Amino acid sequence: MDLWYTEKQTDAFGITAKVKRTLDEKQTDFQKLDMIETEEWGNMLVLDGMVMTTERDEFVYHEMISHVPLFTHPNPKQVLVVGGGDGGVIREVLKHPSVEKAVLAEIDGDVIASSKKYLPTIAGALDDPRVDVQVGDGFMHIAESENKYDVILVDSTEPVGPAVNLFTKGFYAGISKALKPDGIFVAQTDNPWFKADLIKTVQQDVKEIFPNTKLYTANIPTYPSGLWTFTIGSKTYDPIEDQRTAEIETKYYTKALHAASFALPKFVEDLTK
Repeated sequence: MDLWYTEKQTDAFGITAKVKRTLDEKQTDFQKLDMIETEEWGNMLVLDGMVMTTERDEFVYHEMISHVPLFTHPNPKQVLVVGGGDGGVIREVLKHPSVEKAVLAEIDGDVIASSKKYLPTIAGALDDPRVDVQVGDGFMHIAESENKYDVILVDSTEPVGPAVNLFTKGFYAGISKALKPDGIFVAQTDNPWFKADLIKTVQQDVKEIFPNTKLYTANIPTYPSGLWTFTIGSKTYDPIEDQRTAEIETKYYTKALHAASFALPKFVEDLTK
């Protein structure tokens, strides 16, 4: 009998993948964690029934949430990743030679442990000496930080469970305080097909705090609808006009794509107004 995993993305739509076997399954202190081996996407991390990352397409999300802000800031040295326990964002952050320290604030230590075991190509950089892994509440880490980071990357789940507070105006205000005067942040902000209201609200909230706020997109096939958005807020630099370049190894991100990702379909652009 074939075994399939299905993520029900709305009450009337979902995606499905053929499963070879279950590698890890547990109820953590915060969420239901499943690590499954699929035929199409390799090992897949699922939290509370939602696909977080897969071995095959993970590079898109991790490169785009990281390199757009890091190639906008002229000299990023201190970087914070909120969430991101799979380690993929940290891996991409460390490709930038200017980075002296990357802090990972992940609330669920079980996500880190399972990723290290079953997603080594994604989580391998977590043991780099420049990385400070802190198992704790990223919301509180932000609240307790001031004028500390050049770049903050919010790699959260959808706004359910432990991630609810990471989509609030108060959290974005805290990020502004935690950033240095020329700091930049990016947060994943879901998809425009099913979560248009969320994107519109986040854009409005961030615009009230950051003078330069924009939305950009990437194609991630295992995420709901495949079209994913990121909201970038910058105190000083424009992510298009101030883009710098350098040679790093990527599979999705390019200099040209950096600018092109801000060219939005009309129905998505309308969410930013």
